[in-house]
Amino acid sequence: GQEQTSPGVTLTNSLIATKCLPQLREPSCPESRFTELLSPSTIRLDRQNICAIERLQSLWETHSLYLQQNQIEMMENLDCFPNLRFLSLAGNRICQVKNLWPLRHLRALDLSHNEIQTLDTDELPRSLCILDLRGNECTHQHGYRELVLGALPHLLQLDAQLICGSMGEEEEDGEGSASSEEEDELLSELSSPFTAGKDFFTELHQELSGRSQRRQQEALKEHQTRLEELQEHQGLLLPPTSS
Repeated sequence: GQEQTSPGVTLTNSLIATKCLPQLREPSCPESRFTELLSPSTIRLDRQNICAIERLQSLWETHSLYLQQNQIEMMENLDCFPNLRFLSLAGNRICQVKNLWPLRHLRALDLSHNEIQTLDTDELPRSLCILDLRGNECTHQHGYRELVLGALPHLLQLDAQLICGSMGEEEEDGEGSASSEEEDELLSELSSPFTAGKDFFTELHQELSGRSQRRQQEALKEHQTRLEELQEHQGLLLPPTSS
């Protein structure tokens, strides 16, 4: 309780170790205690009164970072999470979207209920599939939705609303349309916000993998059925014998 009410908590390696990593590797020397942290796949530090993110060691294995309901004002030092897929900064004091370009694998970003007045879409990673900016003044700027959709070709959901149809590079490829439709269907089934306390992308991957396997099995079954029908009517397919 004391940490949550103390002013000016900074996100540090030490805080991650205390809150997310109860067990550490044995350090080779005392000075390296926090430079040999095991990198967790998910870091949950919501409601910790965090106001800043210091320069951390690179946490390559971290895919999901929950920092909602803190006091963060600046988006900084996020390049310490180079493989981040999911980032929640909802309910903070962020005024400007920036420093996200190093997150080339980022798929979901929740910046809802901050203090963002204007949005520079050039600061958003093109890899984003889900973006939530509800509760920010920038959502009322002229042409906001069209601006965001034009900047993010892979976007599936904006401000809790599904994007209808495929866009951009997926259309050009001619592939991935089935994947896009499948993800749209899955997203429409999610009843809770994507900042809920669960490993969103693990469940997403498992669900999509299961559906892909079912599709393959159905396609194989249909192929076998058609093959059997062809074999039954093989005589009709053979050319007439010469007399």
